[in-house]
Amino acid sequence: MIRVLRPRNSSTRNRSVSGFRSVTKAHPEKSLVRGLNKKSGRNNFGRITVRHHGGGHKRRYRLLDFRRDKKDIPARVYAIEYDPNRTARIALLYYKDGSKSYILAPEGLKPEDQVISSDKGADIKPGNALPLSLIPEGTAIHNIELKPGRGGKLVRSAGVQAVVASHLKRNNVRYSQIKMPSGEIRQILSQCRASIGVLGNAEQENIKWGKAGRSRWRGRRPGVRGMAMNPVDHPLGGGEGVSKGNHPMTPWGKSCKGLKTRNNRWTDKMIVHRRKRKRKGGR
Repeated sequence: MIRVLRPRNSSTRNRSVSGFRSVTKAHPEKSLVRGLNKKSGRNNFGRITVRHHGGGHKRRYRLLDFRRDKKDIPARVYAIEYDPNRTARIALLYYKDGSKSYILAPEGLKPEDQVISSDKGADIKPGNALPLSLIPEGTAIHNIELKPGRGGKLVRSAGVQAVVASHLKRNNVRYSQIKMPSGEIRQILSQCRASIGVLGNAEQENIKWGKAGRSRWRGRRPGVRGMAMNPVDHPLGGGEGVSKGNHPMTPWGKSCKGLKTRNNRWTDKMIVHRRKRKRKGGR
């Protein structure tokens, strides 16, 4: 649930925040937290390689279990927590053997629920992790592996889900076709694992940040439009009128906003159907 602030002053006008109703624990588990150094968009030479990064509130990194490799050991959900490093909420698990771990919290997962990761089969309910071959068609999934045992790489943001479209066999290798949140249909080895359910905190996309300072707290620095620069600084800079009539491009003259940059012929064969291009206006 999103909480809209009253416009008591200019910083709270047009501003909303997450209600945090699903969060049940205020402080992270000490054993699962590490320090996080800021890079501010710099490389090992100290040169800016990513613009508009820097500053932001100090954070600690929560160690998440994307592999879900503690197999056939039941775990109890102890708490749902906030994680400043991602949009989704995280769940703290207490395993029967005494160990603890964090996982991404799907919608509907609550404290005291039981979850399990297994290669032999388990109930199709939020939080359980299974190989794709054991997940029925039409099931919503998240945290999907691309290579067996490497940990989940796809579908990890708040409110997203992928759907198991079909299972097939090609050249004696079993694959599963997954419909991604973008609409792309992709083939993934059926040995790869995924977690069941839709990720929670779906209302994240409706938050109104309200003021520039909140972006600075998140480590985002201002971006200046190319048209507002001088010709020496940007290809779109200069000119007496409103625009120069050029196509959108980066400060280094490369086309952007629509230019296709994918160049990986080794995995092209795994894409069954490309995502549909968005129309102007976001529809």
